[in-house]
Amino acid sequence: MDLKFTTAGDFLKQQEVVQRIGFACKYMHPDQTQKKKLLEEIQRPLNTRSTTVQWLNRQTRDVAEERLWELMVHNIASYKRLIEYVGSLPPELRMVRLGSDVLPVYTQHEWAYYWQLPDVVAYCERAFAEVGATARALDVRLSMHPGQFTVLASDNEEIVERSIEEFEYHVNCIRWMGYGQSFQDFKCNVHISGRQGPAGIKAALKRLSPEARNTITIENDENKWGLDASLELADDLALVLDIHHHWCREGEYIEPTDDRFYRVIDSWRGVRPSIHYSYSRNEALPEGFAHDTMPDFAALLEAGHKKAKLRAHSDYYPNNAVNDWALSFSLYADIMCESKCKNLASIDLYKYYKGKDNEFQLKEHVRTKQTGPDPIII
Repeated sequence: MDLKFTTAGDFLKQQEVVQRIGFACKYMHPDQTQKKKLLEEIQRPLNTRSTTVQWLNRQTRDVAEERLWELMVHNIASYKRLIEYVGSLPPELRMVRLGSDVLPVYTQHEWAYYWQLPDVVAYCERAFAEVGATARALDVRLSMHPGQFTVLASDNEEIVERSIEEFEYHVNCIRWMGYGQSFQDFKCNVHISGRQGPAGIKAALKRLSPEARNTITIENDENKWGLDASLELADDLALVLDIHHHWCREGEYIEPTDDRFYRVIDSWRGVRPSIHYSYSRNEALPEGFAHDTMPDFAALLEAGHKKAKLRAHSDYYPNNAVNDWALSFSLYADIMCESKCKNLASIDLYKYYKGKDNEFQLKEHVRTKQTGPDPIII
């Protein structure tokens, strides 16, 4: 499908969708100066919890399984609560990435049996279905992002096998939520990652489930596989432009009118794209940097600043010159904020975008206490 257009306004009108700004995985209370224990009590209901293989292996089988059940119940409930919170925000903020640790040790071979037990699968089917129904009712756009160890383009077959298992674990959650039935009704994003590059991704696609092929997106990397490599896959899947990765790799502030971005848009086949936005941490930039100009990547490297540190994500988005550039993409794509302060950073960016000087406070925006025990889905 060719989505070329004459102006950004024409494209936005053609799409007739909300321009969204989202955040990733974790809820943070607006007042982070409170005592750690109180913050944990406030934030815990909306955030997932986990365990380790080492801890589980030290327990009896009954104790370990009881812990996994407890975590499953809490984590799926936390998904629902997080979505309810996001659904209480203005429509432009109804976008969130769900964390990957909702079902701990799912792909660890010594514990994988647990997630195949009939009563566990039945619970997941019912509980995740409620999560998906909540997201659709509140018009919250969802995504997931398997970790960096998901290397679908590796030249090591064992790593590819494990990476497919990891990706399909995410897709199981997505399927239980009722997504994956049509192209990009849900975004599950990975980097190209691996020596085989785009060819390796093409080979792995053939081994994925239909729901996985409907939901997979590929993001340009800041190292070996940049935007040009991603574009080799434009006919195979949807592409995510990470504008900070591109800046770190190419030293370029790519524009939304760039032909390469048109190809990214086309790869979504009529679905509104999503891009990723992050900014360098303050300590990676020159001392006293005023954040009122666009940082020059080449000049920073020449001055001795380290690329690895420039890649790291900031807490917030302090540079409005860079924000203006990033927000220019919002006519064409939703923006996933990759920042350390999560929803707090996305809300700040939204307020800047809307020119809001006043604090908006919604009933669910500032949480003050635990909401009660996790629900048991019957």
